[in-house]
Amino acid sequence: MEPETGQELDDGCDKLITGNTQLTGIIGYPLTHSLSPQMHNAAFKALGMDWAYVPFPVKPSGLEEAVRGLRALNVRGVNVTIPHKESVLEYIGEVDETASLIGAVNTLKFEDETIMGYNTDASGCLRALEEVTSVDGSSVIILGAGGAARACAFQLAVRGASVTILNRTPERARALAEDIKGALDIRVKYGGYELIPACVEGADILIDTTPVGMYPHMDDEPLVKAELMHEGLVVYDLVYNPPETCLLREARAAGAVPVSGLRMLLYQGAEAFRIWSGREPPLDVMEKALLDALQGV
Repeated sequence: MEPETGQELDDGCDKLITGNTQLTGIIGYPLTHSLSPQMHNAAFKALGMDWAYVPFPVKPSGLEEAVRGLRALNVRGVNVTIPHKESVLEYIGEVDETASLIGAVNTLKFEDETIMGYNTDASGCLRALEEVTSVDGSSVIILGAGGAARACAFQLAVRGASVTILNRTPERARALAEDIKGALDIRVKYGGYELIPACVEGADILIDTTPVGMYPHMDDEPLVKAELMHEGLVVYDLVYNPPETCLLREARAAGAVPVSGLRMLLYQGAEAFRIWSGREPPLDVMEKALLDALQGV
């Protein structure tokens, strides 16, 4: 019998993929910005696991076929990113309680004939914030109304925060606020970006879930500038590439508390790792891989 041959991953690690390798990955479009492959492959290598994580660019028109194909190919699981976090619900069999409540999924697990959906963005968002502030009873402004905004808004509303959702299209903010009201019986304020100045003035936490400032558009004008911020305001930008966005630069200038999207990326990825493998993720290894990737190491 001839020895099995494989293919090296072009992601900075020397993993050799063979027929025995357990595959995981990420689906979304585009995926050129994703650092998840570096993070997960470093974790697999550190634990001596014959697993690999690869990006699968999937356009919206091919989402159903992609999900079915991944299961047919015995892929263990994938992360789900923009623009599929809500639409993928149509093509999976079971959804855990948190993801069902939120109405968005960012992690799939393929097991036997079942496709299980999870949302690890919610716990990742909360853990990142609780490193720097108390969430309970806080006043939170969320910019954007997509999948990540849903995860943060539901999680923070459950924890007793007073949430206001502002979106370029106010109707989407209203729809999300009404979803939270219907599911949790918790009132959430909403509106358009013209309300940013008044809302930020009395806020404890500002969360930007929009792609403004994401690589390669690092010189975008942030939705909130320093003159609207106040000292002590926690400014959390979910964009992680670059690690210091235009919004976070404004936060530093205002004496606010900047929080990088790398924290949420790390913690949501760690929870996905647990879901797929049942093992405890090496957080220090995963964080170093993210930082190295951003620094071009």
